[in-house]
Amino acid sequence: MGTQTFRDLLVWQKGMELAVLCYRITKKFPMDERFGMTSQIRRSAASVPANIAEGNARKHTKEYLYHLSIARGSLAELETHLILCRKVELLTTSDFEQFVPLIQELGRMLTSLRRSLEKRIPS
Repeated sequence: MGTQTFRDLLVWQKGMELAVLCYRITKKFPMDERFGMTSQIRRSAASVPANIAEGNARKHTKEYLYHLSIARGSLAELETHLILCRKVELLTTSDFEQFVPLIQELGRMLTSLRRSLEKRIPS
């Protein structure tokens, strides 16, 4: 039996796990960062699974690939924000290290899904 919806995709589930972690960790940020880094991190984190879902719901493979590309860009944006937060000590080393394996795994999963979909496109 094939994938029923985007919710069945492990890559989407992993993206949601990362987004939830971002929301939890940014609750610890100072209030003066609410419209700064907190907002930036949450938006880029939410964009990853949202674009996976939107791409999966599209009719054409090329549209799916486009949305996976956006998800990959959002993941890179998120990683950049998290690195900056660590450098300016908004994130502890312990909190930052929770993100590293998730981001790496999600990056690999997006690359793998992209390669799989690219094989469907006629040359």
